[in-house]
Amino acid sequence: MEVQQFYYDNKVVKNFLYATIFWGVVGMSVGLLLAFMFVFPNMIDSIFPGGVSWLSFGRLRPLHTNAVIFAFVGNAIFAGVYYSSQRLLKARMFNDTLSKINFWGWQAIIVAAAITLPLGYTSSKEYAELEWPIDIAIAIVWVVFGWNLIGTILKRRQRHMYVAIWFYLATFVTVAVLHIFNSLSLPVSITGMKSYSVYAGVQDALVQWWYGHNAVAFFLTTPFLGLMYYFVPKAANRPVYSYRLSIIHFWSLIFIYIWAGPHHLLYTALPEWAQNLGVAFSVMLLMPSWGGMINGLLTLRGAWDKVRTDPVLKFMVVALTGYGMATFEGPLLSLKNVNAIGHFTDWIIAHVHVGALAWNGFLAFGMIYWLVPRLVKSKLYSTKLANVHFWIGTLGIMFYALPLYVAGFTQASMWKQFNPDGTLMYGNFLETVTEIMPMYYMRAVGGTLYIIGMLILIYNVYVTIKRGRAVEDELAEAPALQRVAKHRAAGEGWHSVLERKPIQLTIYATIAILIGGIVQIVPTIMVKSNIPTLSAVKPYTPLELEGRDIYIREGCVGCHSQMVRPFRSEVERYGEYSKAGEFVYDHPFLWGSKRTGPDLQRVGGKYSDTWHLNHMYDPQAMNQNSIMPTYQWLIKNELDKSETEAKMEVMVDLGVPYTEEDIANAQQNMLEQGTKIEQNLYTDPDFAETYEADKAAGGADFVEMRNREITALIAYLQRLGTDIRVQDLETTQN
Repeated sequence: MEVQQFYYDNKVVKNFLYATIFWGVVGMSVGLLLAFMFVFPNMIDSIFPGGVSWLSFGRLRPLHTNAVIFAFVGNAIFAGVYYSSQRLLKARMFNDTLSKINFWGWQAIIVAAAITLPLGYTSSKEYAELEWPIDIAIAIVWVVFGWNLIGTILKRRQRHMYVAIWFYLATFVTVAVLHIFNSLSLPVSITGMKSYSVYAGVQDALVQWWYGHNAVAFFLTTPFLGLMYYFVPKAANRPVYSYRLSIIHFWSLIFIYIWAGPHHLLYTALPEWAQNLGVAFSVMLLMPSWGGMINGLLTLRGAWDKVRTDPVLKFMVVALTGYGMATFEGPLLSLKNVNAIGHFTDWIIAHVHVGALAWNGFLAFGMIYWLVPRLVKSKLYSTKLANVHFWIGTLGIMFYALPLYVAGFTQASMWKQFNPDGTLMYGNFLETVTEIMPMYYMRAVGGTLYIIGMLILIYNVYVTIKRGRAVEDELAEAPALQRVAKHRAAGEGWHSVLERKPIQLTIYATIAILIGGIVQIVPTIMVKSNIPTLSAVKPYTPLELEGRDIYIREGCVGCHSQMVRPFRSEVERYGEYSKAGEFVYDHPFLWGSKRTGPDLQRVGGKYSDTWHLNHMYDPQAMNQNSIMPTYQWLIKNELDKSETEAKMEVMVDLGVPYTEEDIANAQQNMLEQGTKIEQNLYTDPDFAETYEADKAAGGADFVEMRNREITALIAYLQRLGTDIRVQDLETTQN
């Protein structure tokens, strides 16, 4: 049998590994800064009086999530996939140029995200905030990655594809489908960074959480399960516990996971049938998820003595345990009675971070500690330091998650309590915020411990690399792949045949993940009667449309929901529960997923224009317990009206019934509505005195209040929930 010599490409693995560490520190540092903003809401103002827009919480939050998910975890995925695939397939990566494009293209996307998100360029869609030019770049680089992976599979020297490869293929196909369909949007201009989702309201919510839940599934889970199936057996020097369980685990997981997205939208305006479908499949998801955890943990049977001394295995055991906890909690939270408690609270933040910090973070750390010595042909500098990192990181997870579980239950309990006379016991939302402040302090401590562990890793890895010798092209040899009969051999299992047919396996995996998406999304988008319209609901005025874009730009949806659920406590607190027809002109939807502040769906007309101005200028002056940051730049900035007509024309293309006259008169309408708000503000003597003084001092450069950003935002906030009243909820079926 011919034995061939070839070289593994370690350089691309090394590059992705270094990028993982670098972006991990960046993403976690931004997260820690955000944690401290909860306990010191004026910390930025104390450094930069008046605040800095690009350092505001609403703009930094998506930067943190994107940096951790796509920069830290994403680079870890690529590092692990490029290392393990070459060795499992006994072949160098298909094309070195494609590997370089994958690496540098991905880093360029991360840098673009790090620049644009703080500048306010965002779609506001959870885990998909990046605007349309970057979305296109992501699709291109992702296709390059898949091309390289599939090309390597086709030129492999190993006949059967190991289980890790199945998960890599499913990841490539599904992430591509999810990203493309969720990111469909129409740009306002070909040279700008503003776009609107092609979906509206309920449809947009369903597509987004079909993506959002499965981004967790197929970016944060399936590729890491592939890495688990490679690195856990390697680190333990033991075979995978059960080959049969891995088959069941793989196919059931990728088929069931794709259906579970609607459990993020329980008790919302989403049609009941879609909610119930999401609940059913979410509950079923527990079995394949725990199948993977059990397969990983039982692989370590007989190796527990090694676990006690080897930090790599310690990280991996906690990672698998965290995966088990998170995948138990997901189905639990999908139960309607539990979801009614947990949704919009800090319980969800705790749940997400158990998965991120333990499952993704610790598996990545274990992989790094295992890989680096092998890439530089050296021993790890300090096992003791790695163990210190493990214990500090574990404490960090506990200090982060446990207080937020307490905070979540506290919030839910306080929101729902009534006095004997039927009034809300805690009618002021800030009472719940004040009660959970100690938990926020503890969360900041946990985040600090976790990032200290990361810094220990950097030092340990740095010294290991300095003492070693990098081998960028590692010599290997393997027999050439012999041609075999296409038909099933005697005694050969059907899946064994499939494992040597990558194209068929990929096609079957694609079919498995498409079924759930088609069943859920197509009826909601194509059958208009599923989303009843309300005759009273009208499109936003031009000024309200601009205000809504400012609301999106500032990331207000990260702290405020716009979805009143049909609970007595919420109807008493916020007003009539939300109807599907209210959101037909919302591109994108803004239902939110966390209530750090109250719901705003019915805020229109609740407060005066002056109240909103003062609230944005200095929230603590309105209530000393507020943890909302200031937005003083909105009061100073002139509103950019140059693209208003173009925005309205895009909305017309998306089905919003603006007339040609509406578009032609947009500037005049904005001026008139802005002037009314300015006149309302004059009713406050303090405002009038300060404003007139500023006008006198400003001279020709003075910007009238009617033309400032705050006026557009006030117009939008005052519109929310005012289209309908309980007595005129007449529904027309279109």
